[in-house]
Amino acid sequence: MPGSPPPSLELIVDRVDERLTALLNTERDRWAALNPELGHPIDEIARLVMSGGKRLRPAFCHWGYVGAGGGTGDQIDIDAGGALELMHAMALFHDDVMDDAATRRGQPTTHSLSAAEHAREAWAGESRRFGEGVAILVGDLAFVYADQLLEGAPVAATRVWNELRIELNIGQYLDIVGSVQRLRSVEKAEQISRYKSGKYTIERPLHLGAVLAAPDDADVLVPALSAYGLPLGDAFQMRDDVMGAFGDAETTGKPVGGDLREGKPTPLLARAVQAATPAQLEMLDLVGDTKMSDTTVANIQQVIVDTGALDELERHISELTEIAVASLEAAPITEIAKTELVALAEYVSSRSA
Repeated sequence: MPGSPPPSLELIVDRVDERLTALLNTERDRWAALNPELGHPIDEIARLVMSGGKRLRPAFCHWGYVGAGGGTGDQIDIDAGGALELMHAMALFHDDVMDDAATRRGQPTTHSLSAAEHAREAWAGESRRFGEGVAILVGDLAFVYADQLLEGAPVAATRVWNELRIELNIGQYLDIVGSVQRLRSVEKAEQISRYKSGKYTIERPLHLGAVLAAPDDADVLVPALSAYGLPLGDAFQMRDDVMGAFGDAETTGKPVGGDLREGKPTPLLARAVQAATPAQLEMLDLVGDTKMSDTTVANIQQVIVDTGALDELERHISELTEIAVASLEAAPITEIAKTELVALAEYVSSRSA
């Protein structure tokens, strides 16, 4: 049913989680033997990575790999999936610092826990700066482990990996600049949406898997997979934007209306501003107030609905998903990969968490 993960995703999750558990346990034991305090950064990586997450990036990487002729249980494919999860963890550690988020996946964030420990122990310096410093370093460490898992990959795959990481950082920069500039352009919001999440969630993992399996065929595989990955990546992030504005905290693991409080420059908000009346614009102008009440959040949500922005975005998500799925007909990949990519498209575009 729409919104449910494909059955094959569970096997990918299990394989990647087993690889990550082995790596992080080994590293924790190695560094804790030198100094018990050094086990803490590894524990924080494990706490985030193993606390949930959909493992979508490893899944798209896997079907790019299998689609290009790779085996279903090859170690390089599993390692690439682990690398993508650790890279994603880095982005979350850093994102939580940039957004000053108190929770992630229903748990306290690393920087907030570390700041609280600093205050509780009455250590020297400023608790906030200590907490943020710890989270940044933990994120950087996750990034190094991600690179480590891709040692020995073909040059073509390394190029994709590097481009993926550059695009992720470029997108995050666009996001924070767009937030403070109170950007409300649909075109620019969609560009941010694509680069901060869509490309590195779907398009680039597909590319990575394909060139790991068939580096000599990259010129043919990459554009065909982009025809699917780019529109679906946009749909994925737009669905994320809907959840960020309307999602339930127990389902999403983030505060209700979090994107509205943070003033995220989303395509959803841009559409609402574009269609709003002067009175509605006054309400939408409150977006970005981190201390706004739940009542204000609810009022802003209602304005977004009343402008028709939510319905319009839902239609656009459906259209993008249809474009992505239709592109697979001509893609030079295996039939099993096409079948699984259709199922993933339906899932990521209609999920609620």
